[in-house]
Amino acid sequence: MAAPETVLEASGLTKRFGGGFFARRDPLTAVDAVSLNVRRGETLGIVGESGSGKSTLARMLVGLIRPTSGAIALDGRDVDPASAAGRAALRRRAQFVFQDSASAFNPRRTIGASLSAPLIGLTRMTAREREPRVAELLEQVGLRAEHAGRYPHAFSGGQLQRAGVARALAAEPEIVVLDEPVSALDVSVQAQILALLRRLKDERGLTMVFVSHDLAVAEALCDRVAVMRRGRIVEEGAAREVIGRPRDDYVRALVAAARDPAGRLAADTPVG
Repeated sequence: MAAPETVLEASGLTKRFGGGFFARRDPLTAVDAVSLNVRRGETLGIVGESGSGKSTLARMLVGLIRPTSGAIALDGRDVDPASAAGRAALRRRAQFVFQDSASAFNPRRTIGASLSAPLIGLTRMTAREREPRVAELLEQVGLRAEHAGRYPHAFSGGQLQRAGVARALAAEPEIVVLDEPVSALDVSVQAQILALLRRLKDERGLTMVFVSHDLAVAEALCDRVAVMRRGRIVEEGAAREVIGRPRDDYVRALVAAARDPAGRLAADTPVG
């Protein structure tokens, strides 16, 4: 059987914040020369503690943050993430779901208007075509068509995260990058969102990058994981191998700290 093809590849991605001639402090290196590949149809987990650089890396993969150096390729073709054209190319193929759904939407725009924005920017759909498309997207994530006319304050956290997923899917991306998509939600709705993601991935044949600090969720949802520490990947491989039998000392300590007294991974989120 042929190996799965790489759809998204990062080579030597680095991001430094601050510094410069007039800066009083040295720049902070959030991501340090990271290289990884995402295979078509898989879910790749990027895991690590807070401050490990995983969210910064995820944002660079979709063009939300410009890297200080490094390269990104789609289907083997280089994309310049520092250029407007390169970022537009990334947005057409890859979309992002934010961790904090409450701040991810403009409070002065209806949810329908927010979902229409990528349709306006990335497709040629007319206004008449966009309205039924927005209704379809809402229904696909478990909301109702009439929700399009409501403002974000009228939604629960779980409903807003569903709307965030719908917005990411609006322009039919091949890749969806999710930054801690359930960590800000109540435990009662976390499993529902994870089940929604599984279903959408299967139905649409999506490729996903799933950022999480929760090792149990990463092991249950992801095909492969890359573990980050201080801006670098310290171990990468099949999820069950890396989390079940880690080779790196740091990853061993991370897994040990996540286990309950019975030796099982203690999930923040019910994984079902």
